[in-house]
Amino acid sequence: MKNKVFKDVNAAIADIGDGASIMVGGFTARGTPSNLLLALRDKNLRGLTIIRNDASGGWLNPTDVNILIEAGQVDKVVTCFPAFGRPTKVSELERKVLEGKTKVELVPQGTLAEQIRAAGCGIGGFYTPTGVGTAVAEGKETRVVDGREMLFEKALHADFALIKAHISDMFGNLVYRMSTRNFNPIMAMAARTTIVEAENLVEIGEIDPDRVVTPSIFVNRIVHIPPARLERPAKPVR
Repeated sequence: MKNKVFKDVNAAIADIGDGASIMVGGFTARGTPSNLLLALRDKNLRGLTIIRNDASGGWLNPTDVNILIEAGQVDKVVTCFPAFGRPTKVSELERKVLEGKTKVELVPQGTLAEQIRAAGCGIGGFYTPTGVGTAVAEGKETRVVDGREMLFEKALHADFALIKAHISDMFGNLVYRMSTRNFNPIMAMAARTTIVEAENLVEIGEIDPDRVVTPSIFVNRIVHIPPARLERPAKPVR
């Protein structure tokens, strides 16, 4: 049985290189693998594509994907929320887009979730009415299903998925805590390599099988980081 537990975050992300596409789990401040993101920033990569539900950096979570955007490491972001909830404050992602340094692909939230889920299930894509008649439909195949116009949306894969779990056993069977579940399970299924930041690490057999949400077959690497270990990022130098 392969040992999937790595000694630290740096070892777990060692083979992530320039130009990688990376899914990052979490929904606002909940379920974000912050320590993995800190290690990724410190690796000083370039040309990354980030797939993330929200990328505004406007939440209470001390570390989010905005630290990668601030550091100039991200070429493209696929997201539902690139901006803050109020127009008086400009997010780092908005600033980078206005400066021509980063591109954004804005995707409806339900579409993004289904694109990721489809990738994990081996489905090439799906038809949805969401986005018909808007900029979202530009360049996409359409067809009428039961009298309703639909867009064809392709499945969304990634090289890596960085996710967070409440409990993992040594083999990578995962349990999530309440709303921290969010995008983490489907992202674990949709990437070639899934790296887990686990708050609690237990022996194989200690988790009730009925509690397992993500089976170990989708997990490649595990790093055990208790909640107290979370570091706060230094402010970028401008």
